[in-house]
Amino acid sequence: MKRSLTLAGAMIVLAFPALAEEHRQLGPHQHGHGTLNIAIENGEVSMDLDVPGADIVGFEHEPSTPEQKAAFEAGKAKLAEALTLFKMPAAAGCTVKEAKVSIEGEHEEDTPKGATASAPDTEEEHHHSDFNVDYKLQCQSLAKLTAIDFDYFKAFAGARVLGVTIITPKGQNSYEVTRESQSSI
Repeated sequence: MKRSLTLAGAMIVLAFPALAEEHRQLGPHQHGHGTLNIAIENGEVSMDLDVPGADIVGFEHEPSTPEQKAAFEAGKAKLAEALTLFKMPAAAGCTVKEAKVSIEGEHEEDTPKGATASAPDTEEEHHHSDFNVDYKLQCQSLAKLTAIDFDYFKAFAGARVLGVTIITPKGQNSYEVTRESQSSI
């Protein structure tokens, strides 16, 4: 099933870093649910993807076994492949300039994001980690960037929903793209 988000020539007028910072402060960590913020400006597409670690690698703690370490590295490598996960029309001529994958962590016990757990996970204390990916794409023709196909769901079995935010001259729009349904805007 194809997941597609039509951009209809969107041009972003607000600064993307401000949108990304605002996003990171919103809402609780929820397995299966990630967010994708998209900004398009001056021939460049900036994307900020935030998803729970369990969606990408099947666990949220620091990898300890060889199998977990391999899954973690494979997840990071897949996340770095922006145009494999989020396919743009070939006519737009988009190429990846940058893909930065980082891990953000948090305890349910009010540990700040980015902090490291000092005690092992227990039933009383659970460590949440999120993958954050910042993509920068250069496109030759933004007018031909009319859709994004979401192969992200094919790559990550734990992913179920992506909340997508796009800001255009007409205002901010938010959409939900799911594994089960085809979404177009």
